[in-house]
Amino acid sequence: MSGYLRLEHLVKRFGSTVAADGVSLSLERGKILALLGPSGSGKTTILRLLAGFERPDAGRITVHGEDVTGASPVSRRFGMVFQHYALFPHLDAGQNVAFGLESLGVKGVELRRRTAEALALVDLSGFERRRIGELSGGQQQRVALARALAPEPRVLLLDEPLSNLDPSLRERTRIEMRELVRRVGITTVIVTHEQEEAFALGDLVAVIRRGRVEQIGTPEDLYGSPQNSFVAGFVGRASSVTGSVVAARTGIVRIRIENAEWDLSSAWSDPPNESARVMIRPEALRLVLPSSQVLSGKITARRFTGAQAFFTITTAGGAMVEVSAEPEAANLGDSVGLVPRDRGIHVFELAGNEPEAGS
Repeated sequence: MSGYLRLEHLVKRFGSTVAADGVSLSLERGKILALLGPSGSGKTTILRLLAGFERPDAGRITVHGEDVTGASPVSRRFGMVFQHYALFPHLDAGQNVAFGLESLGVKGVELRRRTAEALALVDLSGFERRRIGELSGGQQQRVALARALAPEPRVLLLDEPLSNLDPSLRERTRIEMRELVRRVGITTVIVTHEQEEAFALGDLVAVIRRGRVEQIGTPEDLYGSPQNSFVAGFVGRASSVTGSVVAARTGIVRIRIENAEWDLSSAWSDPPNESARVMIRPEALRLVLPSSQVLSGKITARRFTGAQAFFTITTAGGAMVEVSAEPEAANLGDSVGLVPRDRGIHVFELAGNEPEAGS
């Protein structure tokens, strides 16, 4: 496994809870990795192991070939932005940024120069004497980012960096942060539980569950080619339906769902006559007239979102499937049929003890 930043088989236990269960990740220099997962999945523990705030029970962490597993947080030369920013309210913006530099022995003219440069980097030139309480949430977030960047860290760590911002500010700040990190070219790891944030910021996204990496890849990989039903359900929207495998050959599986049979692209390797979990993206089905040859049901809910609407169809067998279509495609209470499009339907082994995505 190559990479500028590497995590190799990290294990961390808290009593009987395994927060990191053999985590291995690799990130090239200057790239951004988003750790995405539900609450309690272990993503924050992984970030704390990277920062040196926790020590692993097994495994190692290397940066540019240097083993930093046992190194102190300061000697790792990592920058950290905490979820609640951890700014000092009694200090102004410049003093907050200078704090980390002073702990490294930077003084005088050099301290003032590097403080000003760090604030300029986040577009806060001239804010040196502004009190923290006088800054907006987005400005406070940028001060915290400037403080982390001022010591010129090798790696930047961000723990839910946008969670305290309102939705409109969060979207704007997300764009600004992406541009900033790209401009600086610093290797970055971000923890988030929001898919949109992970997709917007990450070159790579690692989906974490129960302390394990379920899948790592580009946002396009995770959405288009999920490796299991958890990833398919957690990344993006997907309806979960149980079907049975009628036939399977290389790259194609025939699935029966109630009265309908669909031929789908799939890497299914088990024999036929097996039950399967079918994960269906809203855009993967087309609404047609109901008939005995297609999966049919009644529209039991409709959610208008502007250019499109999401229709919930309850089938005769009780399955619930969400379909996206033009708002005028159907009305609440209509009977409709469902036929598959070319992509967006994924078939997996039916695991009886598999939790729902996000649990």
